[in-house]
Amino acid sequence: MNSILFQLVISQFKLFFREPGVVFWSFGFPVVMAWILGIAFANKGEILRNVAIVTENPAVVSALPKWLHEKSGTVDNQLSGEAELEWEVGMNAGDQARFRFRAMSEEEAVLALKRGQISLWIEGSPETNLSYRFDPDNADARLTYLLLETAFREKISSEIKAEIRPLTMVGIRYVDFLIPGLMAMSIMNACLWGIGWNLIELRIKKLLRRIVATPLRKSIFLISHGLNRMILSAAEMLLLYIFAYFYFDIRIQGSLLALALVFLSGYCAFAGIAILISSRVQNTQSGYGMINIVTMPMFILSGIFFSYHNFPDWLIPYVEVLPLTMLTNSLRGIITEGIGLAQVIQPSLGLFGIGAVCFALGLKLYLWH
Repeated sequence: MNSILFQLVISQFKLFFREPGVVFWSFGFPVVMAWILGIAFANKGEILRNVAIVTENPAVVSALPKWLHEKSGTVDNQLSGEAELEWEVGMNAGDQARFRFRAMSEEEAVLALKRGQISLWIEGSPETNLSYRFDPDNADARLTYLLLETAFREKISSEIKAEIRPLTMVGIRYVDFLIPGLMAMSIMNACLWGIGWNLIELRIKKLLRRIVATPLRKSIFLISHGLNRMILSAAEMLLLYIFAYFYFDIRIQGSLLALALVFLSGYCAFAGIAILISSRVQNTQSGYGMINIVTMPMFILSGIFFSYHNFPDWLIPYVEVLPLTMLTNSLRGIITEGIGLAQVIQPSLGLFGIGAVCFALGLKLYLWH
């Protein structure tokens, strides 16, 4: 009995290591994800937190208040021609808090808050009355406020007068930032799991062989899967918006035509990626791994739940060209900023291009047996 059990266990090991893809998704994928998460969340204390100082004339290089220069010991960024400075402060526990202050008008600060470029802004001065403006429901804004308030009291004055003026108007709340991100995420999931996984299952069940035997064009077969899921995805996004409209009073501020274009381009991009992913996968382990290795980094990096502007500056240009980032930014611009068709043409063309290239590669590489 023990010999039979031993042989069965050995046979299972041989079957496991016979599949290089399964070995990678079991051992290599967790290491890759640990590396990505480590880059994203390591050294959180060194994150450069962007804070706006609301002034009457932010175009002037000396617009940042004099008290901030004197107490922080920094000067304006003369090279960029912008009124901004960086301040690194040692906290009680020995951690470092880093802030970048930028002079803005109130309109610019509202727009930057909608885009996630800042988490709060400051009005007034410590000598009179310092006001913090942010959404209390935004965890990152609350943390930035606590760090900044501690730094001011330690480095400037323990008797500083400050008040919190919550921002709760529609358009700049955290939920206004969150809902467009969830819409973009639902489009990605509808494609990668609804199209990609279904095609992988058809191959595993040996059903794709029957498709090859028919006179049906292969491209038409793949497109039919995409159109089916597109209708379901549109219904899912509509249901999410209806819920957000009635429960959170979220309204689409921009062009409905622009919204339709962004949805179509985002769907085409992820449908093409789904077909490319499913083109060679032959087992469930590799299928799960391939889909997760595409979705997980974008979940973390693309600014769905929190702003990607919190990441290091060198990483942001790479994050902004991710398909989910382009889709999310476009949806946020339409829903919260009220942008129109002209502003979304460029990202939409980029998404259409990604979809077309991935679809062409997937069709060329597709394994039908």
